[in-house]
Amino acid sequence: MITGSIVALVTPMHPDDSLDWESLERLLDLHIAAGTSAIVAVGTTGESATLSVPEHLEVIRHCVRYVRGRIPVLAGTGANSTREAIELTNVAARNGADACLLVTPYYNRPSQRGLFEHFKAIAAAVAIPQILYNVPGRTAVDMDNDTVVRLAALDNIIGIKDATGDLPRVGDFKARCPEDFAIYSGDDPTAMELMLAGGHGNVSVTANIAPRQLAQLCQYALAGDRDQASALNERLSALNRALFLEANPIPVKWAMAQRGLIESGIRLPLTPLDERFHAQVLSALEAAAI
Repeated sequence: MITGSIVALVTPMHPDDSLDWESLERLLDLHIAAGTSAIVAVGTTGESATLSVPEHLEVIRHCVRYVRGRIPVLAGTGANSTREAIELTNVAARNGADACLLVTPYYNRPSQRGLFEHFKAIAAAVAIPQILYNVPGRTAVDMDNDTVVRLAALDNIIGIKDATGDLPRVGDFKARCPEDFAIYSGDDPTAMELMLAGGHGNVSVTANIAPRQLAQLCQYALAGDRDQASALNERLSALNRALFLEANPIPVKWAMAQRGLIESGIRLPLTPLDERFHAQVLSALEAAAI
């Protein structure tokens, strides 16, 4: 089981929005050195919605090849078409991804039965370990606990990234899912509490700009050290909020560009961070000592 800080990695782009492979490699090296536990390539934060399918798959391939097994690479392969999700997951598996992260189908709003059959079909079609991803704030569908419990019984569905911020779900998952079913936060502001309640890690946006701090925070929380975890979490709290002043990954890409980690490129319909938020993000970076 992967535990700790798992970065939902941005996809670096040049100002003309072409993919920036050199910056991607620098980010991978940065995370390995900082103690990040795993990489999510081409999730929501990686602008999966605006990359073409060939680009999407090449970013996954590039991450796997460059990392060379030094850190697990989880491929974002979710889609609102079950056939497309199977195709993406199959290619990711063939290219050496360690696991796949599969978001609930967005926009078409399937029923709980539809969600179960969707994930069951992907699990049956591709043997790679698969992690469910529930983020109703972006998909307009919430996968309920009973559906998660049914899916957790399938051999290669190994965990869930829960971005609801609904902490009581952790206890329910732990009580009813297999003991080795991983529970990850997908919500930086509540991630510490999820881990202290028995969760296994945090798939983090903030880790893009504060990788060492998030790795340390997860280490404290997973060890049950509330005092140390809370002190670090408080220092990062303003940043966790500031990185969602506009739709993710707009603020985090702007913050990373300010700190020289990437160039300023982002894909339409996303646009660079509005000027009215610049001071707030900069203040949050300073408060976090970044």
